[in-house]
Amino acid sequence: MARLSVNVDHVATLREARRISEPDPVTAAAIVELAGADGIIVHLREDRRHIKDRDLRLLKQTVKSKLNLEMASTEEMIRIALEVKPDMATLVPEKREELTTEGGLDVNMNREIIKNSVALLKDGEIVVSLFVDPDIDQITAAHRVGADYVEIHTGTFCDAKDRIEEEKELDRILTAVKMAGELKLGINAGHGLNYLNIKRLTGINEIEEFSIGHSIISRALFVGLDQAVREMIALINN
Repeated sequence: MARLSVNVDHVATLREARRISEPDPVTAAAIVELAGADGIIVHLREDRRHIKDRDLRLLKQTVKSKLNLEMASTEEMIRIALEVKPDMATLVPEKREELTTEGGLDVNMNREIIKNSVALLKDGEIVVSLFVDPDIDQITAAHRVGADYVEIHTGTFCDAKDRIEEEKELDRILTAVKMAGELKLGINAGHGLNYLNIKRLTGINEIEEFSIGHSIISRALFVGLDQAVREMIALINN
């Protein structure tokens, strides 16, 4: 049965819209855990547009399940990760102008940089995941640079315009999952998942954990954060 980790970045985004102290993503994380989620995810960006260093450090002190830090493969972020010691670090591509992460890491094109980052994080006893597209070459490259996990980017599947395109993208995910399993990589999945499209992926037994943020925080506006998390867990469990 797959686990659920919830990204609370969008709580911080709402806070930063007014540049005040609420809503607090640290408080949100506590509610998410009490609702039954298995982990908390935050992305500390170079420009600190939503999650701040303060948030990350308080979450390290308060999260009882698993804290997953999404981060770019830069010297600054590696230093912060080694200081804070999240349970997992997920290396992601990052562009200043993007609204959200637009795709997976190109591990092949950045092999030496990523390999060095993975080694430093693992030396710091941090489990390392790479956010990659459902592509065999990228899965293989993730294994070669020493990653413990891959998080398969599901955004293209979620954005499919019709059933034919959706089936094509689902096949890509299934192929990537099979390859990751053969290479003994842990397998997570995320990006763009919501209360409808998640149903097509819950039958993939090899996926250990789903990383979901925007759709849960959006639903929380109408039903409350506790209920929004419980509803997603119920869908994953089914």
